[in-house]
Amino acid sequence: MTPGSRALSVSIGQHSTAGSKPENQDFHGCWAPDGDDLVTKGVAVAIADGISTSALGAAAAETAVKSFLSDYYSTSGAWSVRQSGERVIAATNSWMHAQNTRHGPTSDESREAEGLICTLSAMVLKSRSAHLFHVGDAQIARIVGTTLEPLTQPHRVSAGGGKFYLARAMGVTRNVQIDYVKVAVQPGDLFVLTTDGIHEALSGNEIAKIIIAADTLDDAARALCDAALAAGSDDNLTAQLVRIETLPSGEITDLVGADAALPPAPHLEAGEQFEGYRVLRRLYTGSRSQVYLVRDELTGAKAVMKVPSTEHGSDPAQLSALMLEEWVMRRMAHQNVLAPPPGPQRARQHLFAVSSFVEGQSLDEWIADHPAPELNTVRDIVRQIASGLLAMHRKEMVHRDLRPKNVMIDGDGTVTIIDFGSTSVAGIEELAPGTAGEAIFAGTVQFAAPEVWLGEDASAQSDIYSLGVIAYHMLTGGELPYGPRLANATTPAAQKKLKYRPITETAPDVPAWMDAAIARACAIDPTHRYTELSEFTYDLAHPNRALVTDTRTLMERGTANDWRTIAMLLAVALVLAILTRPDLALS
Repeated sequence: MTPGSRALSVSIGQHSTAGSKPENQDFHGCWAPDGDDLVTKGVAVAIADGISTSALGAAAAETAVKSFLSDYYSTSGAWSVRQSGERVIAATNSWMHAQNTRHGPTSDESREAEGLICTLSAMVLKSRSAHLFHVGDAQIARIVGTTLEPLTQPHRVSAGGGKFYLARAMGVTRNVQIDYVKVAVQPGDLFVLTTDGIHEALSGNEIAKIIIAADTLDDAARALCDAALAAGSDDNLTAQLVRIETLPSGEITDLVGADAALPPAPHLEAGEQFEGYRVLRRLYTGSRSQVYLVRDELTGAKAVMKVPSTEHGSDPAQLSALMLEEWVMRRMAHQNVLAPPPGPQRARQHLFAVSSFVEGQSLDEWIADHPAPELNTVRDIVRQIASGLLAMHRKEMVHRDLRPKNVMIDGDGTVTIIDFGSTSVAGIEELAPGTAGEAIFAGTVQFAAPEVWLGEDASAQSDIYSLGVIAYHMLTGGELPYGPRLANATTPAAQKKLKYRPITETAPDVPAWMDAAIARACAIDPTHRYTELSEFTYDLAHPNRALVTDTRTLMERGTANDWRTIAMLLAVALVLAILTRPDLALS
């Protein structure tokens, strides 16, 4: 953490008892990590209630809670809390259901008696928000003043006579429906997690009163269980209380810690030694950064060092983008995505980013060298870019600044996506909202998705748009699907008036079905684009008749090669006719 910054800190009180029953089939747990996990994943608490009709109720509850608390912290730090939590709960539910199906009877009645079935309610506190996951009839609530505000709804149906049955539970079906709620938090907020044995025996006001009167959170949890038992509860009793003590700032500095306080690296010269690297030469000078080819003096390997420009050396947004770049690289491991240098990250005295060196040329240079590329070569380049993007999308990352300048091609034809300063990362957006909000830079409008320029959030479809424009750009020798007009289309109405220019107008040898695939990828409306990168790359190599609506005449559809071939065949036919029909010969 930077000097004076604060971390997320909480106080937790818990208590559980069998109550009037012979066995306690409730289970609860919490995990408050430190270091990076505290920042990127937060604090997690979970509570579960095994169904009383099952002999394995206690085992089910323990499995659900322990699996959530362990597996949640094994998910990518780039994932959003929702994606991480829902994936973990779904996987646990699937495993429990499989166990019930494989080892137990298949009837609902028998499964209830012998199956792994329970409720599960969990809360993750990350940055300045609480993320709630809920299946069943436990409850997550919050103390507001002197009252209790329920934040979840019980999943149950009435069976008459004051009896209820669970409508949703872990392990019952292969797929489980999970309620998800996100709420903002403030220091002093107090959350209360209870199994139904407590909140069915006590009113919300009674629960709030008991908690407020207690000296400690552990005392409050114990007092709730005692009060519910005294009120006639015949169920197991479990209570968890979580109070927010301090919150982080909600900025990128929460993630990068002390590095945020480092001074920006200065401009460097060839031959200079700097923080364990020797500068070989300058590769690029831009408005926001200087890029150098360097050699690691420890390993001897070449690397690329990026430092902020003089103009932006004190701009927080630009410095955040620079810090984000290496963070993204260190969480990716894909042959088509730029990697950090091998080995652990070293302590630094200045702020800069270092990546592996790709020996080759940028895609814009390649396009200039190949104004009429082979179709299969274009398909291969697009496929590799799509493969790298897919790896990023699976980690809930959207590149947002995909353009030929940010794609490298080495001597073997391997493609590498570079420059992650504009990347939107779901997990970081939760931590520091708006980190990537202003990170699209001047000069990229022709490749950035139209919705981004209207202030909408970028999505995977935004990257698909950029990839479609790149494919168009390669096939037309540097043209764009909407020409220069897109730059001036700054309203939805103006964007709707834009018309896609068929590739075949510039490159008539490109098949109409391939043009149709690119047109779909480049659709102005993101809902009209491909939803999957694999669909796009498949349609580039295989005609999708559903996309081709070519109404041009045969004369208009014919390519130059088509007409040359037809003319040659007609000439041959004419010569043969003359040779076989002397009466047609010229007199």
